[in-house]
Amino acid sequence: MSGANGAATATAPAAPAGPAEPDADAVRLIDVHRVHSDGGGAVPALAGVSLRVPRGSFLAVMGPSGSGKSTLLNCASGMDLPTSGSVVVGGTDISALREPRRTEFRRERVGFVFQSYNLVPTLTAEENITLPLRLAGRTPDQDWLRSLVDRTGVGRRLRHRPGELSGGQQQRIAIVRALASRPDIVFADEPTGALDGATADSVLGLLREVVDDLGQTVVMVTHDPRAAARAHATAVMADGRLTDVLHAPSAADLAGRLASLETAGAEADR
Repeated sequence: MSGANGAATATAPAAPAGPAEPDADAVRLIDVHRVHSDGGGAVPALAGVSLRVPRGSFLAVMGPSGSGKSTLLNCASGMDLPTSGSVVVGGTDISALREPRRTEFRRERVGFVFQSYNLVPTLTAEENITLPLRLAGRTPDQDWLRSLVDRTGVGRRLRHRPGELSGGQQQRIAIVRALASRPDIVFADEPTGALDGATADSVLGLLREVVDDLGQTVVMVTHDPRAAARAHATAVMADGRLTDVLHAPSAADLAGRLASLETAGAEADR
C-alpha cells in the first residue's frame, strides 16, 4: 500500500518487500521472523513482517498488547536480531552485522527517543545532546545543533541538568540528541507516554516538523490513537503480523481499528 505522502509501504505479511533503490528507504524489513523462548517452548513475536519506510516519512506503529510492535522496533533498529529475514537501514543490512559493528552502526546512524527520556542525570542538557557524538569520536556540527536547539526552543536550558527540567523539556532535549548525528532514522518508543496532553501534543508537533521540514525519518511506537494520527501513516499489528498500513487515518479510525483487534483477540482466547 502507499499513499499520497509515501509514508510507508507494506507487502503481504509473509512476502518479501518489492525492489527499491538502495538509499530510497530509511528502513526495510524483509520477511522478518522473531522467535522468543520462554522456557516452555518457542513463542513467535514476529511472523513474516515485511515493511518499507521511505526516507523523509513519519510512521506510527500500533497494535494490542503483545502484538509485536515493540519487537518490530527492536529488530528494525538493530537492538535485536531477527530469527530469520533481513533488516536494511539506509542501504546496510544490519541483520548481517556482528554485534560490535551493529552497536557502532546504531550509535552513528540511528537515533532513539524513549518514554523515560534516558538522559544522564549528572550531565547538563548540552552534554547529554553531544554525548553520543563524543562516544563515537565525532565533532558536533555546531551549525546543525544550533538549528535544532533553536527549533526546539531549549536554548535557555542547555546548562541545566535533567532534574531541573520539565518532562516536556527533557523530551525535547532527547529529540535534539537523537537528531544530532543526522541519523538515517529515528525510532521513538512511546515518546509521549509520560507527558500531559498539551505537552504531548507539542512534542508530537515537533516530531512531525523535523520530518516535514528537515527531511528526517521517524518510526514511532505508540498505544495512543491521537499520537499515531499525527504521523503520515500507521502500521497496525496483531499477533506478530502486519495487518494494515493506514495512510493519514484519523484518531477515531485508529481507535476503532485497535478496538476491533482487541475484541478479536479476546474472542480467540475464549
